[in-house]
Amino acid sequence: MALTSRVPAGSFPTPPRAELEAIEARLAAQGRLVEEALDRFLVSGETSPQVVHQAMRHSVFAGGKRLRPILVLAGAGVAGMGPAGVMPAACAVELIHTYSLIHDDLPAMDNSPTRRGRPTCHVVFGEAIAVLAGDALHALAFALLAQTADGSAIPPARTVGAIAEITHGIGTQGMVGGQVLDLLASRGPVAAADVRRIHQLKTGSLIRACVRVGGLLGGATRDDLEALSRYGEDIGLAFQIIDDILDVVGEEAKLGKAIGSDAAQAKVTFPAVFGLDVSRSLAEHATAQAIQALAPLGARGEWLRDLAVFLLSRER
Repeated sequence: MALTSRVPAGSFPTPPRAELEAIEARLAAQGRLVEEALDRFLVSGETSPQVVHQAMRHSVFAGGKRLRPILVLAGAGVAGMGPAGVMPAACAVELIHTYSLIHDDLPAMDNSPTRRGRPTCHVVFGEAIAVLAGDALHALAFALLAQTADGSAIPPARTVGAIAEITHGIGTQGMVGGQVLDLLASRGPVAAADVRRIHQLKTGSLIRACVRVGGLLGGATRDDLEALSRYGEDIGLAFQIIDDILDVVGEEAKLGKAIGSDAAQAKVTFPAVFGLDVSRSLAEHATAQAIQALAPLGARGEWLRDLAVFLLSRER
């Protein structure tokens, strides 16, 4: 969508509280499945070298919505595959996300002392161990992705495709590229149109990859993958806009970090460039586009639709 395209703020209907609570309960249940799997896949903190394994577990189990692995499960569900077959891939994207947060929080990047209400990895373990913990999580993620080919349910060619999808989503044309543009943008003026590009890469590219990886591993058709791709692009944008808004108007206790940190670091955000009202309407428009993209999936896209609606209404 063009950044000038918007719907009037507040025109996207807020679902009844009971509906939101039901979605949140399902999210929590799937999050617990992911947490249990992460606990199995991560090495014990008592295993040598203990300090790096403790640092990895400190960051992975610091809380969070587990949205990215849940999107992998949802993408696989569209293709008719249950959680068990794609759980290693779902955990892999969470490890990648966590490694990126560890590195983002470092003094050389955002210099964040807390994350999700807890001291960040480098605060507890020091900068060097934090860097290495992030590196180790990155490596383990690809070991888990390769593991999806161990069973008979997923042909090796699908695993290769999923690995290629993730590498594109997190490289210089994805997450890392967005981080670079974000760092450069904080040093001087940035065009309004660049805001979307930064966040498409920094946040949206991995979110898009998650739903596609689930679909790829599950054997989704080309048309289904196209629908998942368009959904992922739009939901990734909406997610980041809401993140930016919450940094301005959210509650610190719910977010687990200081409010206003983006402004303090001169970050390029949607509210900083467009204001809160326009940013909110842009998030609503992106959410509506994401839901529209699911139309070809029919009932198979219902959970993804629920996720889109819930994410627009979130407070953390």
